[in-house]
Amino acid sequence: MASFTAKDVQLLRERTGVGMMDCKKALTEADGDMEKAIDILREKGLAAAAKKSGRIAAEGLVYAYVDADKKVGSMVEVNSETDFVAKNQEFKDFVKGVAQVVTEKNPVDLQALLDADFGNGLTVAEALREKILVIGENLNIRRFARYEGNVVSYVHGEGRIGVMVKFDADANVNPDVLNECGKDVAMQIAALNPLYLDKDSVPQDDLDKEKEILIAQIKNDPKNANKPEQIIQKMVEGRLGKFYENNCLLNQAFVKNGDITVGQYVAQMSEKSGGTFKVAKFVRFEKGEGLQKREDNFADEVASMIKN
Repeated sequence: MASFTAKDVQLLRERTGVGMMDCKKALTEADGDMEKAIDILREKGLAAAAKKSGRIAAEGLVYAYVDADKKVGSMVEVNSETDFVAKNQEFKDFVKGVAQVVTEKNPVDLQALLDADFGNGLTVAEALREKILVIGENLNIRRFARYEGNVVSYVHGEGRIGVMVKFDADANVNPDVLNECGKDVAMQIAALNPLYLDKDSVPQDDLDKEKEILIAQIKNDPKNANKPEQIIQKMVEGRLGKFYENNCLLNQAFVKNGDITVGQYVAQMSEKSGGTFKVAKFVRFEKGEGLQKREDNFADEVASMIKN
């Protein structure tokens, strides 16, 4: 009996872009372990580096709010059952209200946010329950982020993707230049979804895992069967460069000018600003990432494969 379901095959396909049969085989080999199945597909050269979070869509809205005067920014994701509700102005106003509570109250976690005053005599949890009754769908405040300092935000696709970028900046920086740079960097993050800030930000465990996968890829290529270990290690180091370029924000090619990296662009804008600034950290929310969407015919199609 399979140790995974049709939904697991569907999720693996969404995360890797690999065909359903290969996903089914990988999950079988991995005994249903999703992350191990991704590694198996990558080792076989079938999948590129997969993001940790799934990409199955769920409905709702991502919203970012920045109080420029107080230098505080917040971003929230609130989920709904249907896209129709996500476009409802009452729902949008509620999401904005939640973001403002995060900015003003600085809750330490989701429970603290739910317990916070929504500003109308209700807690956030009570206001949420009220909206569920009025709108007629299940709603859920899923997550939030809050930065203090020089913060720039960007929301793409009517709340599909939200990004916040925090900069370390000195007092001489021209705020208009910083904001222009921040918008460009935030759009880069929205489009290319980097996993890390720079090479130094990659956790050692992630780096070791990537090296293991690259070694397996190289050794699985018949052309490399007789290559000595030191040559394979050099090949791994070379391919790690591409890993950094794909996954580290400051090492990525700048989308508006492919001749420079994002790091080089930020340095140019910092010099232009009359002071000094650099990217300190960033956060990116994509609506519904990692959530299971409603059943559809595709799931039934996959189910029929698993039964075979």
